[in-house]
Amino acid sequence: MTEVTLVGAGGRNITVPTGLFIDNEFSSSTDNKTIDVENPATGDFLATVAAAQVADVNRAVLSAEAAFKSTWRFITPEKCRTLLNKLADLVERDAEELASLQAVDAGVLYRQSLAMDIPQAVETCRYYAGWVDKLEGQSMKISQGMAYTQCEPIGVCAAIVPWNAPLMITMWKLAPAIAAGNTLIIKTPELAPLYGQKLAQLIAESGFPPGVINILCGLGNVAGQALADHALVRKISFTGSTAVGRRILESSSRTNLKRVTLELGGKSPSIVFSDAALENALLHTTQGITVHNGQICAAGSRIYVQDKIYDRFVAEFSARTKDAVAGDPLAGQKARVTAYIGTALHEGTKLLHGGERGADSAPSGGHFVPNTAFVDVAPTATVMREEIFGPVASIARFNTEEEAIALANDNCYGLAASVFTDDVNRAIRVSNSIEAGQVTVNMWGTVNTSTPFGGVKESGFGRDLGKDALEDWTQVKTVKFNLQGR
Repeated sequence: MTEVTLVGAGGRNITVPTGLFIDNEFSSSTDNKTIDVENPATGDFLATVAAAQVADVNRAVLSAEAAFKSTWRFITPEKCRTLLNKLADLVERDAEELASLQAVDAGVLYRQSLAMDIPQAVETCRYYAGWVDKLEGQSMKISQGMAYTQCEPIGVCAAIVPWNAPLMITMWKLAPAIAAGNTLIIKTPELAPLYGQKLAQLIAESGFPPGVINILCGLGNVAGQALADHALVRKISFTGSTAVGRRILESSSRTNLKRVTLELGGKSPSIVFSDAALENALLHTTQGITVHNGQICAAGSRIYVQDKIYDRFVAEFSARTKDAVAGDPLAGQKARVTAYIGTALHEGTKLLHGGERGADSAPSGGHFVPNTAFVDVAPTATVMREEIFGPVASIARFNTEEEAIALANDNCYGLAASVFTDDVNRAIRVSNSIEAGQVTVNMWGTVNTSTPFGGVKESGFGRDLGKDALEDWTQVKTVKFNLQGR
């Protein structure tokens, strides 16, 4: 099988296979179909990798089904735990290579990967390794005698992963799925698949039996659709756009009613009250829209600031964000972000900085979008209502607590929210009133392995992380005994 060698941080050469990872081996795709991968920061060609076709997806599914039926469903907790911990060790060992791969093909800052994404992936793997022997059932008395329940694996499952934080989100799905006893097919993002090629090597090195974890790169409308349609795939976990999430649900409804969990778009509000510690609020609200160039589903793109501090906040926010550059969006995303900025200007939304004014500051080449902010944004403005997935902040003022809650909830999404106040009672009232899967108080965007993450409304359903995620990768069986004789 062919390989590609790339230059990583410090001039290190990193060699990864370019094939589909099925049965612990790399192979070509049907008809040798491929995808070219480019560096989003420069637009330069990086590599050509195999692109899974429908027949390849079927091959991976049959491999996963055979592994589940023959070995994996009977794996001992001790063995499963050992394998997950071994994988965590190897990811940690090769952190610099994985960070380099994410930097060149996903545009994730190298230092961010080393400091945040990869440690979080390692911690997630070890966290669920600890859950392997703790999936409990219940026993109960019934009129005929007794009954008990037990958590069982679902079987062959699939995960479709986005390009913005690929390794971390892959592990959010891989670790609980495997800990629960399932076999898993991972469809890596066609825009950023190279981390998955490296991860596949580590899975084989860890000692997982063939077919337990298969990794495929492929187009969403080909490989992703084939997974959604496949009758032997019993569950799909998807992180991505709401539009694609709807299509996956449609596929489930017309095929085998496979279980689906969706972590979809977001338009997360940050509410800054006048009694908040201003420096802290500025720190987190600026991070909330600039980290990874705003390419985060939980980005704090709607910022509501109380009247009393509004003008000061806007001035400070602009000073801290207008010249900051956190990363480089991918080519298609650049066009999308730019189009939203154009729509806002056309609608007469007031520009604070960035947008067309920032175009001259963009470096030559690559897919750069300058940090952009609009102020005094109306609730009906397009940039206030729709997910942009780029470094575009919409700032508006509010007067009362009730008004802030109403503005925060006036959106179809409900992934995350942030509240900034020194009043504990207010923090609790507002957090309880906001329609979101996660609310952070006096901070933004924290991810903790032990706490569930996911959305409500059109941000989807189901949870990654925490004990709650295991419920989405298991099914409950009830066993009843007649103890009263025949």
